[in-house]
Amino acid sequence: MSGHDDTPVMRAAGGALWRRRDNSEVEVVLVHRPGHDDWALPKGKAEQDEDDLACALREVEEETGMLGVPGPELATVTYLDKDGRRKVVRFWAMRPERIRVHEPNDEIDQIEWLRVADARARMTYEADGVVLDGLVSWLEEDPGAAEASNGAGSPRGESSSGA
Repeated sequence: MSGHDDTPVMRAAGGALWRRRDNSEVEVVLVHRPGHDDWALPKGKAEQDEDDLACALREVEEETGMLGVPGPELATVTYLDKDGRRKVVRFWAMRPERIRVHEPNDEIDQIEWLRVADARARMTYEADGVVLDGLVSWLEEDPGAAEASNGAGSPRGESSSGA
């Protein structure tokens, strides 16, 4: 895959892993990457011949230890990585099938469940906020569908900003 100017495009995918607390408040998971010293939604590069949703599910599990149950695609964000390559990242809403304790490692040393407003304040990258906007919109549009989501859905938004 390459961009309009023949710049190589790196495909990546991730998830907005969310849950409702007993008080119905929505929380999402952010991961801390010590090598970048950033807080972000779990995401990562697609392997060759891996479809984007499979990549998102794999990355969420690798980075959080939790299996995600996919909901709708929320957003696609595009930015230049630190090496100047164009990176296109697709994000899906995901409910955790099971919640586990994260074992810190060199890639992800912390994960944290945060209320949406707190997650937005902690996020390092503006582009992740676009994904949260898509999640909140989806949950507000049809709370019943959010509870029974089976992965169907169309993209909620696109963004081109630094991440």
